[in-house]
Amino acid sequence: MKVSKRTEYGLRALVSLAEHGGAEFPVSLREIATMEEIPEAFLDQIFSSLRREGLVNSVRGASGGFQLAHAPADIRMGQIVRVLEGGLAPIGCVSEEFADPEDFCARASHCHTRSVWVKLNASIERALDDITLADVMAEELTPGVV
Repeated sequence: MKVSKRTEYGLRALVSLAEHGGAEFPVSLREIATMEEIPEAFLDQIFSSLRREGLVNSVRGASGGFQLAHAPADIRMGQIVRVLEGGLAPIGCVSEEFADPEDFCARASHCHTRSVWVKLNASIERALDDITLADVMAEELTPGVV
């Protein structure tokens, strides 16, 4: 699975929002865009999706902006990536988008390689659902270490 700029920017912006306001007080989109060097118009699109899915709230007014809808420990990376990517599946035959895998590919029921994609999809989902926004914020920043 290749992660889009939308997801990369969305994750960075949510970490920045959590660090600078969290669920306590709003942070303006312009501030987040500046801190994370993300085009504000693109960030606006991203936050519209996150708001629709209940991950952030918008606050109107002079000191308005966005704030987390939940504590960072209650927001999972899998939720965020599903909202921003539209799913986690590496290939359509294992996507939740298709109730019947054969709707994606007529070979699905007799494809030997489909089991690889099923296992990979399960691993991706498990890994991302095990990581919270709080976990990401707590990670030590060690230059050069992956």
